[in-house]
Amino acid sequence: MNLSHLRYFVELAHTRHYTRAAEHLFITQPSLSHAIGQLESELGVPLFERSGRNTTLTRLGEEFLVCAERTLSTLDSGVESLRRSAQGEELIRLGLVRPLGVDFIPDLAARFLAENPGKEIHFTFGTGVTQQLLDGLLARRYDLVFSSMPPAELGLSARSVVRQDLVLVVPPDHPLAGRKSIDLEETLSYPYVSFSRGSGMRDTVDALFGQLQARPRISCETEEMEVVAGLAARGFGIAVVPRMDLLDQLPLKVISIARPAWERSIYMVSDERIYLSPVVRNFQRFVLEQQGGETETVQKC
Repeated sequence: MNLSHLRYFVELAHTRHYTRAAEHLFITQPSLSHAIGQLESELGVPLFERSGRNTTLTRLGEEFLVCAERTLSTLDSGVESLRRSAQGEELIRLGLVRPLGVDFIPDLAARFLAENPGKEIHFTFGTGVTQQLLDGLLARRYDLVFSSMPPAELGLSARSVVRQDLVLVVPPDHPLAGRKSIDLEETLSYPYVSFSRGSGMRDTVDALFGQLQARPRISCETEEMEVVAGLAARGFGIAVVPRMDLLDQLPLKVISIARPAWERSIYMVSDERIYLSPVVRNFQRFVLEQQGGETETVQKC
């Protein structure tokens, strides 16, 4: 299959106009029409249909667009990696949930650089909630992601590298503030500040209450752990969060969870279906050696 034809197809799929697409590609419109015709003939299905002056994808064309974009993205990523390596530059692109950016990831990166003196190694760091990070990994914007466990259907490899205890946080004047530990079943009458759906912590907390066959009464939702803790400190509700240094800086009482037993794992997530440069592989091994991590789940498509 001609890679140029794939690029022509993707451009036309986004532009939806033969003349404009040809201009963007710096080819003639007949050349573009001929290339698309050859591609459709090779595939044996129509990819486009006319809609007035514009061109739209057929259902099969929409399906093929996903494949074509992923193929070109992987190729472009590999070419860019080779160019960087040829220039003596090695880049590691990390995505991480924000609490890890305070100490854990900066410490790992600094120690890795210290063990590789004289090498041109650079890091980039992106932050977000788990779903955003996994989307970025699949889109090839990150080489490795540190997040909650990815869904099995994504076909990603996940290695546990950090374990966090979960705790209950309440304002200092809350009726539960005097408790040192608690059974979460005792908290069900109080409103909760919850993590938004799509956050890895939301799945974790839902699973926690699932053990009790109960659901907390949610007063408000947000994505970030820091905001959940801040809202709890201001009386918007109580919350279950990972034990983190930030809690000591807020007007909160931190209560151990006696039941149900639970802890949260943070995973180093990668897509083993694509090429990872030697420096990324070396960092991957370094993290596992430093943290004693192991592959808890390797999911395949």
